[in-house]
Amino acid sequence: MSGAPAAPRRLISSGSPFEREAGYSRAVVQGDWCFVAGTTGYDYAAMTMPEHVDAQAENALGTIAKALGEAGFSPADIVRVTYIITDPAFAPAVFAVTGRWFGEIRPAATMLVAGLIRPEMKVDIEATAFRG
Repeated sequence: MSGAPAAPRRLISSGSPFEREAGYSRAVVQGDWCFVAGTTGYDYAAMTMPEHVDAQAENALGTIAKALGEAGFSPADIVRVTYIITDPAFAPAVFAVTGRWFGEIRPAATMLVAGLIRPEMKVDIEATAFRG
């Protein structure tokens, strides 16, 4: 079959040394899609992890928005989001943050309760964006 060549894959990095160590990218752009890796609430400016889950969710979404911007997308392009929280009691605080970010966008979403790789991590968010 012939057709247009596939769009090249573009990798977006947040600059975290863990990306190379673990073998992943903050985001991958493939054609009209941008896939953003699970993102915790780490504050890269202060190099700290906030204690409260709402601050972690805000930081994670800020990191996601930055990666999307570097990729030529915006949060308004997000069509799918997955939230992982470590305690079901965190859901209302996370919903307050995600409601502000996604109230008008309203992507398809899933929330899971599971452990994360470090005890100070309370939320992990991944997103998929599409523009076409």
